[in-house]
Amino acid sequence: MSEQVAIDALGTRGDGIARQPTTVFVPFALPGERVTIERQGGRGQLLSVDAPSPDRREAPCPHFGRCGGCDLQHLSDDLYATFKRDLVVDALSREGLSPDVAPLVPCDPASRRRAVFTAVRAGPRVLFGFHEALSHRIAPIETCLVVVPEIVARLKRFERLATILIDRKRELRMTVTRTTTGLDVAIEQTAKLTGDLRQATIAWGAEDGAVARLSVDGETLIENRVPVIDVAGIAVPFPPGAFLQAVGRAEERMAEIALAHLAPSKSVADLFSGFGAFSLRLAQRHAVHAAEFDAPALAALEKAKRGASGLKPIAIERRDLYRRPLTVKELSKFDGVLFDPPRAGAEAQSRELAASTVKRIAAVSCNPVTLARDAAILVGGGYRLLSVTPIDQFLWSHHVEAVALFER
Repeated sequence: MSEQVAIDALGTRGDGIARQPTTVFVPFALPGERVTIERQGGRGQLLSVDAPSPDRREAPCPHFGRCGGCDLQHLSDDLYATFKRDLVVDALSREGLSPDVAPLVPCDPASRRRAVFTAVRAGPRVLFGFHEALSHRIAPIETCLVVVPEIVARLKRFERLATILIDRKRELRMTVTRTTTGLDVAIEQTAKLTGDLRQATIAWGAEDGAVARLSVDGETLIENRVPVIDVAGIAVPFPPGAFLQAVGRAEERMAEIALAHLAPSKSVADLFSGFGAFSLRLAQRHAVHAAEFDAPALAALEKAKRGASGLKPIAIERRDLYRRPLTVKELSKFDGVLFDPPRAGAEAQSRELAASTVKRIAAVSCNPVTLARDAAILVGGGYRLLSVTPIDQFLWSHHVEAVALFER
């Protein structure tokens, strides 16, 4: 049965919230609107917008509303920027923190250099695209407005490759990354690579000169060129399907903020360093200790530092910082620390830092909630939270990055 409700606010995932007669979350509804919905438990399916907000705009993507990759294309630019900044402000406020929070650093369309596609068999068909919101269903796509053109132009080719490799019972996962030497295509959860299937996959990779490397379940089938990521002019050999910041300009802005804060430091620890996106930049002025658990990422950093000239020393340590954070004693060697953990944050490491004598800390985060928790730990240990800068890297989604600066 349908009902009309008034939308009071936006939730943290971008859903409209109606609180009367009982709370319901309504995707694609905006504050101040009256909408007709069909209630499904605590969520409402939007049937019509009866009194639209002046902040509503026409979504530019034809897949919006079904594809789960973007959930905020219907917001005006001003409301969008305010919403994302407020995610950071509100998370900090819940921990009793009220630092200076800068305006959102914007993200351009067609700038995401890494995309993760999913394919699934549906009877005789193969569906290739992105997951629908809160669903295991796949929304097939013909285009994508956030991903770089080099990837979008080959969507049909990637779909064909997925059709070749798909397993009957599992979702296939395909990570495509644009590097400076071509596309890195890494596929997981495929059918067993029999002789014919292997040859068909290799033939696919040989057809397009844009493909630098093709790997399947960790095995490299084709490497026309070594995929390389440029980090401030330093060539880093890119491990297959490895993590990197999704938007190059966002990474540059994060680094600019963090490095300016750490400039007075002589020796810096880069924790959760990955393949060195920050370590290599830091090493142009500082001695660096890079700690990371992912072995291929550290191998890439080792090769990159050997091939670079003019860098300060970079010590590389493989370490699980969740189970074994750098201790207070170990931290005494450094007067600056940068950490960039996964979404779970760096709680254990923050507790060690809170008891340390490190003078300056730059925290890079993809989760405002865990950033706020870790910031509260550091402030409780005597640090001042100087500023927080929200950075948009996942355009038109509710995800937001941030860089927080601390000083003792």
